[in-house]
Amino acid sequence: MYVRITDLNQQSKILGFKESGYKINNSPGAVSPKPGSDKASTSCLNFKKPPSPIFLCQVRIVSSTNRSRSFRRSLKMSQSVSPQNLVKQQELVIPNKYGERLVGVLHDAESSEIVVLCHGFRSTKDDPSMVNLAVALQNEGISAFRFDFAGNGESEGSFQYGNYWREADDLRAVVQYFCGANHAVGAILGHSKGGSVVLLYASKYNDIRTFVNVSGRYDLKGGIEDRLGKDYMEKIMQDGFIDVKNKTGDVEYRVTEESLMDRLNTNMHDACLQIDMECSVLTIHGSSDKIIPLQDAHEFDKIIPNHKLHVVEGANHGYTNHQAELVSVVLDFVKASLKQDHPDLSEIKLKNECRINCVVTNMYALCDTSE
Repeated sequence: MYVRITDLNQQSKILGFKESGYKINNSPGAVSPKPGSDKASTSCLNFKKPPSPIFLCQVRIVSSTNRSRSFRRSLKMSQSVSPQNLVKQQELVIPNKYGERLVGVLHDAESSEIVVLCHGFRSTKDDPSMVNLAVALQNEGISAFRFDFAGNGESEGSFQYGNYWREADDLRAVVQYFCGANHAVGAILGHSKGGSVVLLYASKYNDIRTFVNVSGRYDLKGGIEDRLGKDYMEKIMQDGFIDVKNKTGDVEYRVTEESLMDRLNTNMHDACLQIDMECSVLTIHGSSDKIIPLQDAHEFDKIIPNHKLHVVEGANHGYTNHQAELVSVVLDFVKASLKQDHPDLSEIKLKNECRINCVVTNMYALCDTSE
């Protein structure tokens, strides 16, 4: 099988396959994003038979501006390679404190530490950024775990509009699970709503020292009118709920008065003031984000004591054309943080150099995302 993933402007993307949020549509060779994935990233899949029994894997990450650095892996293995020796991905089910089953995917690099990845509002663990980051970390010898919050994706529970602190409880269940499984959670990353959730976690617990906030919202009163309308408070007080509909008129989700007040009463400013000085926090934000303004990132930078801010010029909320820079910045920060506690991280990477970074089941493959 030959797999090539190329976007419309012919720039290479990291990964693809089923795991990166793509599915084949009715047109030959064309794919479209799954719900919750980046709709602007349309790609093509072409399949061919392998030219030889040699296994070769090449991965290249190139941004649309070609300014971000590239990563490339190239391996050759004999026909005797078994699937057990390839990259390990394992589905895990973790119960939260409310008895709901949280479903996630462990990208196992056999490292002692693990990075937990948290998706955003009405998204899932299969969001392209979550998958790209997980595989990039695994490729560097660092295990990663991406999961669905309760009420999202494959996890149990009902979707709720607010739920910020409850999602922090879900994250706590994940951290405790890996502590009990002889893993140390070395860092936690969240995108969008997930970015706000990881900062709430940092404000409440002092067991993790490294956090990455990707496009999180500082002012939780912001953005509500865009979804619910200007008179949302009057409507919800009158009816007790607001049904949010899509363009075809179908109800996508319901906002109850309780869930709205949960969001309005969650104070990110006060929470961030509680984050310990020893916690190292990186905020990444796109300068062209139309969902959450860049100003929110600057507000985080003002009040979080041990904080770094990286602005990705031209990036939108989903980092559609800036996945390479996003991955690069996250890897540099996480590796530097983990290396302070584990100077032998480079040895872990070398140990995993023989692993591939694509999912292969019972077959040999040629995987090439270079141009």
